[in-house]
Amino acid sequence: MRQMLSRSGGLAGAVLLASISGGEEAAHAQAIDAAATPRPEVRSAVTRPTGRVGRALRLRGTVTPAARGRRVSLQVARAGRWKTIARTRTRADGSYRLRLRPREAFSARARIATRAPDGRRIRRGLGRLEIYRSAAASWYGPGLYGNRTGCGGTLTTGSVGVAHKSLPCGTRVTFRHHGRRIRVPVIDRGPYVGGREYDLTSAVARRLGFRGHGAVLATR
Repeated sequence: MRQMLSRSGGLAGAVLLASISGGEEAAHAQAIDAAATPRPEVRSAVTRPTGRVGRALRLRGTVTPAARGRRVSLQVARAGRWKTIARTRTRADGSYRLRLRPREAFSARARIATRAPDGRRIRRGLGRLEIYRSAAASWYGPGLYGNRTGCGGTLTTGSVGVAHKSLPCGTRVTFRHHGRRIRVPVIDRGPYVGGREYDLTSAVARRLGFRGHGAVLATR
């Protein structure tokens, strides 16, 4: 009887050991497979992309793991929601190329969106996507410092903002001029000279290297 129990116990132990070993091998194999499989992600070759109204804007990047035909979208934040403004599909190597021709100037948070093979959503933030148009501008300040602005403030030499005839007070507009960039709010009303859309405060004009009157690039 003792001999039978011993044999039975030995057999059970061998089966248990084999089961444990098999489980460890399976877990090890899964770990190797997981390490060999690229982590699902989407990359973009450009962050904070910029463009001009009416001109083609191209964005490229890669999606891993690589597969042909995965949908990739360019989305921008509008009124608290994400709106798709361009889409494409990946090539066999996982690369993608997005192309759009903006019809209006704007500045908005942007991202690249796709899905992993298991259906999970993958996102890559791009910062702000800024589309510019040419706008006629001038600057003002001397002789007006200390006056109340059309939006309720006081104009000083350090006031950073712009005057516009109709944009709501506080609306933020990005300007570019000679390679310089600044994003500022509407703080005043004007200009009241024909053909001009924006009046830059002297502080903004200095930062942009803008003198007199002429064209600037604006996102509104």
